[in-house]
Parts: sequence; structure tokens; C-alpha cells
Amino acid sequence: MLTDIDTWVLDLDNTLYPPSTGLADQLNTRIREYLRDFFDTDDDGARRLQSSLIARHGTTLRGLMTTQGIDPADYLAFEHRIDYSVLRPDPSLARAIAALPGRKFVFTNGSAYHVEQALPRLGLAELFDGSFDIIAGGLMPKPYPESYQRFVERFSIDASRAAMFDDLAHNLVVPRQLGMATIWVTSAAPGDVEPPRPGDPQYQVIGPGQLRTWDLAAFLHCLEGLAFTP
Repeated sequence: MLTDIDTWVLDLDNTLYPPSTGLADQLNTRIREYLRDFFDTDDDGARRLQSSLIARHGTTLRGLMTTQGIDPADYLAFEHRIDYSVLRPDPSLARAIAALPGRKFVFTNGSAYHVEQALPRLGLAELFDGSFDIIAGGLMPKPYPESYQRFVERFSIDASRAAMFDDLAHNLVVPRQLGMATIWVTSAAPGDVEPPRPGDPQYQVIGPGQLRTWDLAAFLHCLEGLAFTP
């Protein structure tokens, strides 16, 4: 399993830290505050706008740029007003990432500032060879193909030897088309497949080269000791 991988690509929000930290909720709250102020609407109106923009344009930012011509720097400034202290080091995840062979990258729809604030608090700052944010993507977010193409070109990545991890399944469609292995990092939903118990394999095969895990650190530890292809 994944023994020929030499490049590991990990999303940040709700992937390198769990939803239970509440940081992603803070991000969404700030986004809705921006929408509420920009459109002079209430919280319900902001939620509807956010859902519509994401559905039509992939992200709220892309939707606002396309439909309203907003300044992305003004929009991204909300990341400077969230409380990153909710993040805590995850030694188990740090050990698992450090043990992976080859290069490791963070690929996020957030800003470089967001990455720089989050990774040190998670104890992961020294473990990655680089990060790719929304600005590096030319303000074209995942799941747009152009964003992935910029990422692959920036770091000279052989997609056939890369694995991408993301908490959003639709962000894994293009990487799969490019030839990457994909790992969906998600929590269980009502009526879903029961997550594995401790001691069981911490993943589910959902298709050729497609895996799902409920616990990123536990899944990565499953890879330790495998005979990786040089």
C-alpha cells in the first residue's frame, strides 16, 4: 500500500488538525461576517450566500472575486483575526509525518500566513519541504484543475508517485485524474461505515488508488516499516 510514493501532499484545515479544534469553524464565522458586512445582510443571508458561492465557484473567495471583483488581500485579512491558540502539538502525527520517505508539502486554499500560524502550533513546522497557498495558485483554489497544475509544476512533482490527503472528497477528483493516490481524511457520518477499531487497519479502500481514513496519524503509522520503493 502506497509503497511507490515519494511525494506526500497534505491539506491543512480539518486534515492536519481535527474539526474538534474549532479553528475551521472560526474561519467560517469570519467569512460569514465578511459576507454580512459586504452585502448588508443577516447571519442567515450570509450562510445562504456562502453556500451559493461555494457551490458555483468552489470557494467563497473565488465567488466574490468573480461576481463582485473584491480585493483578495482584504478578504484574506480575516485570517489575521482568528484564535490559533486552539491548536495543540500532535506528537503522534509529527512522528508519523517525519517517518514518511521523500518530500512533503502542504497544499491549502488558505494563505501563507494561515500556514505559518498553524504549523508551528501543531508541532509540524519543520517537517514539510514547502507549502502552496491560494496566492501561489494564482487565486485559483482547489478543486479547479489550474490550481493543481500550478502546484505540480512549482515543485516538479511526478503525480504517479504522489499521494494527496484532503478532508473534502471533491478536492481529490483532479489529483486522481492526474494519477495521484488519494486519501480522504474524514469523520464518520450518521449511517456511515463504522470507523475501524484500535488494532484494525485504519483505512478503507474506496476505489483503485483511493483510500479513506478516519484518523490521519493512525493511518500514517500503518505505513511505517513498509518497503518503500526508492
